[in-house]
Amino acid sequence: MTLFQRILHRPFFIRLFNWEYWSFTSVYILIYPVWIFLCIRARSFFFFSASNPSIKNGGFLNESKKDIAPLIPQHLQPKTLYFSLPANGNIVLKQLKENGLSYPLIGKPDIGGRGRGVKALKDDEDVSRYVSTACLDFHIQEYVAYKNEVGIFYCRIPGEDKGQITGIVRKEFMSITGDGKATVSQLLKRQSRALLYMSAFEAMHKEIWNTVLEEGSKMIISPYGNHARGALFLDDSHLLDETLLNSFDAICKQIPDFYYGRLDIRFDNWEDLRFGKKLCIIEVNGAGSEPTHMYDPKHSLFFAWKEIIRHWVLLWRISRINHKKGVPYMSFRQGIAMFKEDELWSSKLDAMPV
Repeated sequence: MTLFQRILHRPFFIRLFNWEYWSFTSVYILIYPVWIFLCIRARSFFFFSASNPSIKNGGFLNESKKDIAPLIPQHLQPKTLYFSLPANGNIVLKQLKENGLSYPLIGKPDIGGRGRGVKALKDDEDVSRYVSTACLDFHIQEYVAYKNEVGIFYCRIPGEDKGQITGIVRKEFMSITGDGKATVSQLLKRQSRALLYMSAFEAMHKEIWNTVLEEGSKMIISPYGNHARGALFLDDSHLLDETLLNSFDAICKQIPDFYYGRLDIRFDNWEDLRFGKKLCIIEVNGAGSEPTHMYDPKHSLFFAWKEIIRHWVLLWRISRINHKKGVPYMSFRQGIAMFKEDELWSSKLDAMPV
């Protein structure tokens, strides 16, 4: 590696020359006038709250996963137990065993996003530690063994018989392949994407951080399909066909009053996914969803702006129609309270150990 390549391999320059790593404000600030224009047209700064009437705040912020779960067909979601604070580790462990949940498991805050507070739990000790550090109500669910993950963005104009899929993102988990010489740490340092999350990865794998992987041995470093946890997002929107659309139109219509959002799904293989088989919905995201296929490294910032604005307009159309049908917009006071609540919960989630 040349001196110039080594300089570009530093986290500062990786972020600088790859917009996908920029802050939310940096990406969105130049298109905020479009959002303000839509607010003026709707005569509400919080028109989005009418997009998905059955989900709190339309699913923009602070929606409870516990409240959303009953809306999803039970056979399409992982087995999950919900707990409120204060929680007792021994009681949690007892309930997990009584309900037949076996390791590995996944712990998640009831409210939150971007993978914050999500933790893989491999044994009783992990569960006890997770319970003791939880700062919000949480749930523990079975680990979905399907090897692939995808995000499917679905929209349906109220009153229309059929919805549309507006984006498909395939998620590749952060992984390394051993060469029989380099340690886990050294293998990760060779990947520019991994360099941005080294401290988090070290905390997750401190027991094997300096272990040499056998040649050809592949290890998943971060089993989370979150961009903020190292996953690579790839745009598979070109794979959309009528079969896939029909399958997910039928699934989404089973979620009451769901018109706009992204389904995060674990699945076995693409052919089964097309027909709505062998899949598990691990999360339903509403009005706050991003068209995450835009984060494919091949896409420019201009492409991202185009996709964001396209989805904002769809969100505005859906919300406006629902509002005309009697769904109220969130009041200004309620909207400000929502953002203050999110700020409080975000600070708590950011303080949780990786």
